[in-house]
Amino acid sequence: MMEEKEEGDDEEAWLQLRPTEPLPAQCCGGGCKPCVFDIYYQELAWWEKAQAKKDKSLLWRKKEECYETGLMSQYVKSWKVGDAAFWRGPFGGFPYRANQYGELLMLAAGTGLAPMLPILKEITDNEEDETFLTLVSCFKTFEGIYLKPLLQDQARYWNVRTFFVLSQEASLDKLPWSYQEKTHLGRLSQALVQELVDSCRRKPFALVCGPPEFVSDMALCLQGAGLTQGSYFLF
Repeated sequence: MMEEKEEGDDEEAWLQLRPTEPLPAQCCGGGCKPCVFDIYYQELAWWEKAQAKKDKSLLWRKKEECYETGLMSQYVKSWKVGDAAFWRGPFGGFPYRANQYGELLMLAAGTGLAPMLPILKEITDNEEDETFLTLVSCFKTFEGIYLKPLLQDQARYWNVRTFFVLSQEASLDKLPWSYQEKTHLGRLSQALVQELVDSCRRKPFALVCGPPEFVSDMALCLQGAGLTQGSYFLF
């Protein structure tokens, strides 16, 4: 009985050490490297490794050079106790009003999904907002898709569609059946962007967020699909 209590206490102690997932609103959508979500998933991996080995000391010996090339990391590494840091921003937000657009076409790569989620939630939480929404999320693998339960829940709304583009999966057969019909393998190409634009139920306004190369490529694809510069927003 005492052993069971000790195991329960130990499990509770590990759960208290588990990193907390950031809220979507905590990401500025500016393409930061690393993003708050990048940091969270890295810390989660460290926590899972430490828990599997039952060695809490691994949590305090985390790799310090995780983002050696990060611009912000270079400043943080130079700080000393007592230094002062001044901040401003974030900037570049997308103002949204209910029923402002007929349909939003969201193209997101990796953590570029984060700024899309507050807008998505604002639409589905408002019964008077009849905006259609198509969310396309690009990841390397199925396992790498962020926030699966949240995306599945949002896709149940009458005006929301979700699609996934996986660049490093070999076959759709390995995916759960509920994902197979809404997942494309490879990359988000001009042809696929054209297909998405054509499938929109109303004239779309597009939102794009992800790494700089992804954002610039998608701007060209959207222009090729007939959208003008006033018909899309780049985070």
